[in-house]
Amino acid sequence: MTQAPSSTAAREHDEQVASRKAYETVIERLSKASVDKHWEPYRDIPWDDPEFLVDPADPRWELPGVDKLGGHPWYRSRPPETRAAIGLWRVATAMKIGLQFENLLKRGLLNYAYRLPNGAPEFRYVYHETIEEGHHGMMFQEFVNRTKLPIRGMPRPLSAIAQTAPLIPLISTELFFVFVLGGEDPIDHVQRKVLKDDRPHHPLEETIMRIHIAEEARHISFARHFLRNRVPRMPAYRRLLLGIASPVVLGLMARIMLAPPGALIRHFKIPVSVVSEVYVRNPAAKQEIRDSIGKTRDLCAEIGLINPLTRRIWRLMGIWAEPERA
Repeated sequence: MTQAPSSTAAREHDEQVASRKAYETVIERLSKASVDKHWEPYRDIPWDDPEFLVDPADPRWELPGVDKLGGHPWYRSRPPETRAAIGLWRVATAMKIGLQFENLLKRGLLNYAYRLPNGAPEFRYVYHETIEEGHHGMMFQEFVNRTKLPIRGMPRPLSAIAQTAPLIPLISTELFFVFVLGGEDPIDHVQRKVLKDDRPHHPLEETIMRIHIAEEARHISFARHFLRNRVPRMPAYRRLLLGIASPVVLGLMARIMLAPPGALIRHFKIPVSVVSEVYVRNPAAKQEIRDSIGKTRDLCAEIGLINPLTRRIWRLMGIWAEPERA
């Protein structure tokens, strides 16, 4: 069994990839890292270890401070077993939505790889990433199964619309990798914050998150370097269209990944006033949405996707970070 990463501090470093050679060097490094350091869910997670068993009443499932509901008086007034059950439902839903997103991502990656020419270094890396995402889907679903909760993940109408996502590479590979970052960056942002929280973590949740963060760092790096290499070379009109579409995709994806699940709200009869106070009218919740795609926003600015026109769309989607006044 390979031990899960002990730290989440390390990230893949961005590099300048103006030349094709520099870009290919990054891809080769990421492919090598996928060989040298990877995990398999049914080998590297001790699912049946007594310490890893899922008890819905375990207080370690209580919502962490990064979830705004966790500090609300309504939540704090619930019995301990209810607080734990709400937290477990939240974690399980996040994993279910995560595996559904990664299912779409894998299909899109394979559509992209299908058209790559012989000798393209991207082909090997995309298959490494597809395999790793398959492992993530297995460990997320295994976790959901062990909770024995009726977790559905995405609402059915959204799930139906999402089936178009794997087709995006047939229209614009660049937009597809914006979509990839729109799903992966918010999850990475939240999981890192959760692990930095001082509260005790359930070892199963912690192990899954550490494995996910370590491997997603490569996936995020590939998407960022792909966009950094490709977007500046695009014709101006295509770059403008990508600049218009990107904040719409990122704003929607961040909300899908971070929004409270409707099934949880209904099951635990969370008052509408509490949901509104915590997630809708709460400036901190709005800031969390903006922060979750902060690195992608900076990348979009760097590669020329943000201008006076597209900045209005970023503001309209609620994901533009206004500069601090002196």
